[in-house]
Amino acid sequence: MQMRVFGRSSMRLSVLGFGCGAVGGLMVHGDPADQERTIARALAAGVNYFDTAVQYGNGESENNLGRVLQTLKPANVFVGTKVRLPSAAFDRIAEAVAASLEASLKRLRRDHVDIFHLHNAIAEKGGGEALSIRQVLDDVVPAFGRLRVQGKTRFLGLTCVGDTAALHQAIDAGAFDSAQVVYNMLNPSAAVALPANYPAQDYARLFEHTRAAGTGVIGIRVLAGGALSGSAERHPIASPPPAPIGSAMSYQADIARARRLLPLVEEGFAANLAEAATRFALSQRGIGTILVGIATPQQFEAALAAVEEGPLPQAALDRLTALQQTFAGETR
Repeated sequence: MQMRVFGRSSMRLSVLGFGCGAVGGLMVHGDPADQERTIARALAAGVNYFDTAVQYGNGESENNLGRVLQTLKPANVFVGTKVRLPSAAFDRIAEAVAASLEASLKRLRRDHVDIFHLHNAIAEKGGGEALSIRQVLDDVVPAFGRLRVQGKTRFLGLTCVGDTAALHQAIDAGAFDSAQVVYNMLNPSAAVALPANYPAQDYARLFEHTRAAGTGVIGIRVLAGGALSGSAERHPIASPPPAPIGSAMSYQADIARARRLLPLVEEGFAANLAEAATRFALSQRGIGTILVGIATPQQFEAALAAVEEGPLPQAALDRLTALQQTFAGETR
């Protein structure tokens, strides 16, 4: 398993991380034996980063990950979890952040996590369930910092959802060691300029900001919530089709555009769209590790096989760029 240095941290993370989210569902609704078997397989393959959150099954993902890691007792693994603050707690951010991490640590059966991510959307002035950039920098960051001083987290992170300008400000402030960034074949804008009128959120080369700040990057939505399989079929334990992040306004629109990328498969660059999408994310050197949602041990094996094939060749990336150009001007 290839390892990459994660930003300015001392960590070297496996290029394939283990996503414990509800979209795939294994660590929320899966059979306990399958959970343990798959994590053991991941560890044997060299996977060393495990990503969860209290929102994944209302704590079930954390409970199950904690149970399995306590049973397997692996050495040198890194665990990240998240906090999503409800707007009702915006007037007591420090207290709510601390309470959330304490509860997560109990479920994970750990005395600390390696990365603690803010999971709220960020907007310039906030609104609804989104935090304002000032709340993030003036309230969340100090609260996270106190938890680091207490030894309950090693590194501070955020999930980059919300307004692009606000996300740039959050990264540029230099307070976050880790950023979870949407990057996939439907929306490559964290790395490159989009064509005019492209139907996706423009993250405006966010990787340039993470690189300048020394922030490590976790690639998320690599399969666009499953849409980049090209199939509407979902495993029984997977979540219902999730709302897209950063791409189309509907999951069905994402699937339709994903199918227009099938020439990558037909022309022999990958065995299927999911493999192409996984290898596309690996092609971006600005990413430290990627997360792929899984429902079954077999889906993990498929993700691992894709990673072992390595990044897409330049010819495939050029073909993909040409295909993406056809999306320009369409309704998001």
